[in-house]
Formats: sequence, C-alpha cells, structure tokens
Amino acid sequence: VQLQASGGGLVQAGDSLRLSCAASGRTAKNYAVGWFRQAPGQERSFVAVINQLGGVTDYEDALKGRFTISRDNAENTIYLQMNNLKPEDTAIYYCAAAFEIATMTSPEYWGQGTQVTVSS
Repeated sequence: VQLQASGGGLVQAGDSLRLSCAASGRTAKNYAVGWFRQAPGQERSFVAVINQLGGVTDYEDALKGRFTISRDNAENTIYLQMNNLKPEDTAIYYCAAAFEIATMTSPEYWGQGTQVTVSS
C-alpha cells in the first residue's frame, strides 16, 4: 500500500483544514489508517485512527471535538478534518496504514508528510 498525504498549508488560528491521504493498491481498504504528527523538536505523536470500514475511530484525547477522521473507500482516501486550529497544531502530518487499529503503534506503511503551519 502506498500512501500520499496532502492538504497542508499555512493558516491562521481558528481556521480549518482538511488533510487527505490517498491510498493506492487493491488492498488499501483492508487497512486501518491513522494520522500522526511531528512538531519541530518533538517526537511523532498519534492524532487519530479509523478502522477498515470507517465505523470505528479513536483520537488523541486533547484533539477530540476539533479533529475528525473519516474515509471514503470508494475513493481510497482518508481524511482528517481539523477545525479551530491552534498554533500548537503546527506540525508535519503523516498518514499510516496498519492491519488493525490495535497495531497502529507499529504501522506497516507510512506516507510522506504534509506541513501544517498555524499562525497566531
């Protein structure tokens, strides 16, 4: 499975962005997909995850209510809707695929990152 993240950019605090993760390969829909982020000088951290059919999601606690993960298996695309962005959301955002949500701690595949910068 190959993953291509896009949709990042420079926005102001309070704005919204929707990131996309395009998954290629016939078996892409068989994977749970997660979003992670890495801020400057920090380790990469978990943001959100969604299961294969899109019916189960999970989020980093501090992001619940602002971020929403979804997927369109017909389009092989996973989305991350980010609302009310804050400067501390500035990071490179990555998508990753794992066989199950439970194994998202060690994803099988990673996409390249997309930069999100939030100005105050």
